[in-house]
Amino acid sequence: MAQPHAYAARLTAADLDGTVPDLLSAPAIRWGILGAGTIAASFSDGVRERTRASVVAVGSRSAAKAQEFAAAHAPGARAHGSYEALVADPGVDVVYVATPHSHHLEHALLAVRAGKHVLVEKPLARSAAESRVLLDAAREAGVFLMEAMWTRFLPHVAALRGAIARGEIGTVVTIEAEFDVFFPYDPAHRIFAPGLAGGALLDLGIYPVAFAHDLLGAPSSVTVRGTRAPTGVDDHVALVLEWDGGQHAVLHTSSRAAGPHAATVVGTRGRVEVPREFFMPADLVVTRADGTSWDFTSPRGEGKAYEAAEVARLVAAGVTASPRHPWQDTIEVMAILDEARRQLGVVYPGE
Repeated sequence: MAQPHAYAARLTAADLDGTVPDLLSAPAIRWGILGAGTIAASFSDGVRERTRASVVAVGSRSAAKAQEFAAAHAPGARAHGSYEALVADPGVDVVYVATPHSHHLEHALLAVRAGKHVLVEKPLARSAAESRVLLDAAREAGVFLMEAMWTRFLPHVAALRGAIARGEIGTVVTIEAEFDVFFPYDPAHRIFAPGLAGGALLDLGIYPVAFAHDLLGAPSSVTVRGTRAPTGVDDHVALVLEWDGGQHAVLHTSSRAAGPHAATVVGTRGRVEVPREFFMPADLVVTRADGTSWDFTSPRGEGKAYEAAEVARLVAAGVTASPRHPWQDTIEVMAILDEARRQLGVVYPGE
């Protein structure tokens, strides 16, 4: 495991403000969508409805599916019947990769080698090793690349980091978060399929892990307990992360339980509670040790628009990585998930 960041290094002067830039302040760029599933649809809707950018092309292995997607989620967009055609489209500035986890590396490399800037749906790849391959390719090509950890760009997370940066809850000592969703067992479903890099950890658990990492950096130790589905992927997992400074995070993820998706950050002088859906636009309450409190109501709407606006600003500025979600953070979170899978004995085909 990497050594933990100094806590202060996780917060910047900008965090004191506790706000995010206006979505419409981001420049207009042209998106190409690689993959035509549910996540791609919500991302495309968010871009079109909440930013100045446009979705100009969509690619699928099926021309009919690409056309259907364009009609529903990107009217007027060019429909390509292959991923190769999408990344070759000269009118596309940035490619959003939204295929199954198992194919992120292959499809993101396709876009990078075509000279496109790339946003890859989380997780960036199946492992830290695969992530490094992709990031090295982006570095060599000189293109922008980011994992789509959209939670980091949401208004309530900015408000939370602002409260911490201002010292309202003192020093963070404990983080609790869970993302538990019940899926009826079906070995053909992607979340139970080893060949699609299934399991609760990569699909759901990455959110609480990344949330804890966002505040405290890489832990010094990771302890995991859990179970596996009959297909061999993880399905019910508890993680305890510990830092050399004495902080710890208690996290949970499951594909066979239904939870509120809550998170709590406890400090020496107070706490921040996100009672529901901490990973998407959410409300929170800050309670100080003296009993005073305040709450934050998040603007509603498709939250993926915030990461899309971040990409637009950075691509227009000519930078290749996000300072809010840098490549090193992606690698460190993937390393935690690698270690969790190792302790559970979860191995994907080809690893």
